[in-house]
Amino acid sequence: MANTILTKGNIKKELIYLALPLLAGNILQQFYNTVDSLMIGRFLGNNAFASTGISATIMNLFLFVLTGFCVGLSVLFSQIYGTGNKDVFRKEVFVSLAFGSLLTAVLSILAIFLLKPLLILIHTPESLLGYTTDYLSIILGGLIFAYYYNLFSSILRSIGDTKASLLFLMFSVAVNTLLDYLFLGIFHTGIRGAAYATVFAQGASAVCCFIYLHIKYPFLLCTAKEIGLHSSLIIKTFKFGFVSALHQSSLYIGKMLVQGAVNTLGTAGISAYSATMRIEGIINSFGDSGSQSISILISQNYGAGNKKRVRDGFRHGLLLLCLLGAFLSVVMFITSNLCLSVFLGKENLPALEYGNAYLKVISLFYILCFIGNVFVGYFRGTEKIMIPFIGTTMHLTLRVILSYLLVSHYGLSAIAYATAAGWFLVVLFHCFHFYAMQFSRPTP
Repeated sequence: MANTILTKGNIKKELIYLALPLLAGNILQQFYNTVDSLMIGRFLGNNAFASTGISATIMNLFLFVLTGFCVGLSVLFSQIYGTGNKDVFRKEVFVSLAFGSLLTAVLSILAIFLLKPLLILIHTPESLLGYTTDYLSIILGGLIFAYYYNLFSSILRSIGDTKASLLFLMFSVAVNTLLDYLFLGIFHTGIRGAAYATVFAQGASAVCCFIYLHIKYPFLLCTAKEIGLHSSLIIKTFKFGFVSALHQSSLYIGKMLVQGAVNTLGTAGISAYSATMRIEGIINSFGDSGSQSISILISQNYGAGNKKRVRDGFRHGLLLLCLLGAFLSVVMFITSNLCLSVFLGKENLPALEYGNAYLKVISLFYILCFIGNVFVGYFRGTEKIMIPFIGTTMHLTLRVILSYLLVSHYGLSAIAYATAAGWFLVVLFHCFHFYAMQFSRPTP
């Protein structure tokens, strides 16, 4: 069991092998809300479309608590898998199911309870409040399906199987698209129909993932024998999952606060920012997938005690993501107007002007974001999970402050410059800790 493809072989090929299905999956994840946005815009109008941008900010705040929790678990699963201890692996599956289900139930209740105050806090226009509330109340009530899919996917990814969950996600997106069209275009259920379509599709992907695990990897799933109060695993699960969840959620708390600054620009600014977030979501999928693949490879080798391969994994990952980040920056700069037109239409000139101003600036600095992703993957894989959390908190604090100070003078360009400044700060922070670790001791 310890002799997996991730503890030997060509590191660059293995990182790419891991990252490609993760990338496709991350992009497909974007389609849940993107498909809803396009369908809602087509059938319900511009105000409903603008509301999906605000909805995405709040929805992602809670979704990324769960996905962040599962990212932390995937590191823990990978380390245990690297040691070859199947009994401990199954016990951790039980702990993750029990602990995560409880967390998700509490989170759903909390999210629905806080929904209206959050929408008011970020200055949601009155004309968009009804759409946003109707959509989010259903999405947040179905968070348990999102958690189960991400948990089962984390188990598969930890052993190097990143393809299966992608196939089930493709099926889920197809179901979501079909139901969106039926509910909105034929049955005219309004924005609630789009939300129900998303929840149903997430549930379908979770069920498919579990059935696949049960058939192909039954030795990974817990049985009655593994049920119990495994205190040491509960502590590790809390440590890895909670800190990773804080990391991811802090990122979206910052985005939610930035959304409040954007909302002062009116419907045109909100629509433009909603469109840029869809585009950036796809670009960020490349960096996030690279970071996850680096984390999985490093954590398995860290668990197996292969220190040299840990260092080599970081070095090769940094080279690959720097090259990819530079290429995507150029693509974003050149195609900004074309990409924005897909979401906004060619006639929405005020929104296009706002959106182009943002994308032209942010594309110049995107390589910093990709470098940051490499460090996040390395620190997670080597159990230094507090470092990415602290770095992200510093980044977002600076980003939010600068956004509110500058948005009234420079529009969406101010948000782009604020984001770039945050990236620069976090890369410096990560570099300091990385090199401090190298000089303080010979281990990674």
